[in-house]
Amino acid sequence: MAAPLLLPLILLLSSTPPLQAQQNITQGSSLTPQGPTTSWHSPSGDFAFGFQPIDGNTSVYLLAIWFNKIGNLTVTWYAKTSDQDPVPVQVSSGSRLQLNSNGALSLQDSTGTEVWSPQVVGASYAAMLDSGNFVLAAADGSTRWESFKYPTDTILPTQVLTPGMSLRSRIIPTDYSNGRFLLDLQSTGVSLYTVAVPSGYKYDPYWSMDVNTTDLVFNATGAIYIGNNTEITSWVISSIADYYLRATLDPDGVFRQYMYPKKDNNQSNQAWSAVDFKPPNICGAQLTKIGSGICGFNSYCLWNGANNQSTCKCPDQYSFIDGERKYKGCKPDFQPQSCDLDEAAIMTQFMLMPTSLVDWPLSDYEQYTSITKDQCQKLCLTDCFCAVAVFHSEDNTCWKKKMPLSNGNMADNVQRTVYIKVRKNNGTQSEITDPNKWKKDKKNWIIGSSLFLGSSVLVNILLISIILLGSYCTITIKQVPAMQSSNNIGLPLKAFTYTELEKATGGFQKVIGTGASGIVYKGQLQDDLSTHIAVKKIDKLAHETEKEFTSEVQTIGRTHHKNLVRLLGFCNEGKERLLVYEFMTNGSLNRFLFGDAKLQWSIRAQLVLGVARGLVYLHEECSTQIIHCDIKSQNILLDDNFTAKISDFGLAKLLRTNQTQTNTGIRGTRGYVAPEWFKNIGITAKVDVYSFGVILLELVCCRRNVELEAAEEDQKILTDWANDCYRYGRIDFLVKGDEEAISDLKNVERFVAVALWCLQEDPTMRPTMLKVTQMLGEAAVVPSPPDPTSFVSTLA
Repeated sequence: MAAPLLLPLILLLSSTPPLQAQQNITQGSSLTPQGPTTSWHSPSGDFAFGFQPIDGNTSVYLLAIWFNKIGNLTVTWYAKTSDQDPVPVQVSSGSRLQLNSNGALSLQDSTGTEVWSPQVVGASYAAMLDSGNFVLAAADGSTRWESFKYPTDTILPTQVLTPGMSLRSRIIPTDYSNGRFLLDLQSTGVSLYTVAVPSGYKYDPYWSMDVNTTDLVFNATGAIYIGNNTEITSWVISSIADYYLRATLDPDGVFRQYMYPKKDNNQSNQAWSAVDFKPPNICGAQLTKIGSGICGFNSYCLWNGANNQSTCKCPDQYSFIDGERKYKGCKPDFQPQSCDLDEAAIMTQFMLMPTSLVDWPLSDYEQYTSITKDQCQKLCLTDCFCAVAVFHSEDNTCWKKKMPLSNGNMADNVQRTVYIKVRKNNGTQSEITDPNKWKKDKKNWIIGSSLFLGSSVLVNILLISIILLGSYCTITIKQVPAMQSSNNIGLPLKAFTYTELEKATGGFQKVIGTGASGIVYKGQLQDDLSTHIAVKKIDKLAHETEKEFTSEVQTIGRTHHKNLVRLLGFCNEGKERLLVYEFMTNGSLNRFLFGDAKLQWSIRAQLVLGVARGLVYLHEECSTQIIHCDIKSQNILLDDNFTAKISDFGLAKLLRTNQTQTNTGIRGTRGYVAPEWFKNIGITAKVDVYSFGVILLELVCCRRNVELEAAEEDQKILTDWANDCYRYGRIDFLVKGDEEAISDLKNVERFVAVALWCLQEDPTMRPTMLKVTQMLGEAAVVPSPPDPTSFVSTLA
């Protein structure tokens, strides 16, 4: 917006509507947290000033201002003790706020002691304005005090910040104590800082705009400016009357501008939408030598571009010191290495775990050059001070880092490999389950089959039986009527040379995934578009398919669907067998599904439909039916639009039973394996239906199917727990804490019912994937599913 157009807006902001037109609060008026009057409203009722319970706790209250007409009563201002010691004022139910006869506003606790006051007298009246500003006014209408001059973490349209004013984030959304982030306005510009808690010491800024400024203005069109015309947020709304607006320095350090539609604002499924934010990616914004960075020590920051949210995560075998206050950082779940151990004991007790795309760029205390990766790892492993080794293959440089680790960040542009020192066999060791107990307890069967008793004589016999019977997944010879038009069969596959792919991947350096079929590397083609690719090295092939590799890959290449990862080409050179796929920007589904920040329910529901449609194509719309056999969250990839795409389809015939995650004739992954794998019956597409049922429950509940560390015994196996919740009519237990899903329980229950149909023991009772998509999309009725818990008795 040009500067000449801005001037009338600033003049408009400076002309406050006559206070006499507002609903004035006279001297002697008072509020109590649980009395007849708990708040004073603005004339329109859009805002309220008064007592707000903290996180639903009716015994502790804030003196606050909030949006009063929306389901989420969002607080925009709250009283603090003083500028020198800015602690949020919290009072009990016996407190009282009164505009006294001398024109002073005073908050007293249950003992009658004053705990907060604006420290002004002579106010003839007070008013809660429709702008969200609470004012104390003299008899002539002049303002003696106003909340807009003492902001907390939020500013509103028509609010102006002047140099020396600031915003301070909350520590967490439910704790209004001063947080770790500060927006500070000075005459030289505006900056965002991380700060020490509780001292408030400012570390280095992680975002700033340097400009000779006078004010920061949130104008009436929804734009936020600094100085005369320098935009902080450029989003402009055409009809401000239709939306509530605010800009908040959130607890994660991002300054976000939000909107909320006024229409149907009492609907529980409405939510604030972020329309602009600074900085663009907070995880990569800061590098400070003092302090932990954006996340706590020993953790790393992950930015989700799809919903513009950051998440703090712990490395493997580390956990948060405080799961609610994650800014406190992560601690190892094992006893750190003692400096008294000899090298033999160290090699026995500790190992280095490789981690891709993560880096702690500081905390180095020693560096080596012209060194091999193995030497780098050994130097860290034998050094009791070393917690992490970092190796850069391009220049053979090695860094050793010690705790605490700071400025952790996860990003696609991290080119170095991090090796984290952990204790061997530190994780919870599951007891080997007696096979006879499978008949008695489905839970033990799932855990036992997940961990798989490779050394068991019974299982070895079972393995031989399965191999002899040929019960493995493959691209079947069943002909299915083609339902795709000829122009949808996909582009011809390119035959790459090994040299081309070696160059594209930089010598196969950047590992982005590992699995049953091999290792996946990130690369970039030297074409006009500099196309990013994912290259899968097939470790081993079934002997009978080595000579047929090209023809089998061409069969896979003829598949073409929006919910399948596209195969671009292959390499069949000497003993090298490689597949070249399109690169999926957001990686695998499990990266977003099992973390601390849940994907929105609406996104998860779309992902469910996408996976289902991809399987329908493989099972029923290909000219040659394809059974995947290893459907799991790791094999569901997400593009930059968060479209679900199935990967690794069609590899079953190439791999046969020689290359699987369980090293047995049973193809699949723990927790997703259908029960017919353990019977002498043929394998059909219904094994994929079963695995899809598991993924469907994981998407609903945002947790893994097998969680042996779950506090409650009946919640360790998700399929059992979901079945119990469905039978007892308590679907809400499965989505506890997920407000969006709870507001849509009807669809949640439908999804769970479809999942239970998919999990039936008898494959013939499971629906086809086409029927599944119809039930999910409400094109077909979902009858109440039978209880799928009776199959265990037939496993022997």
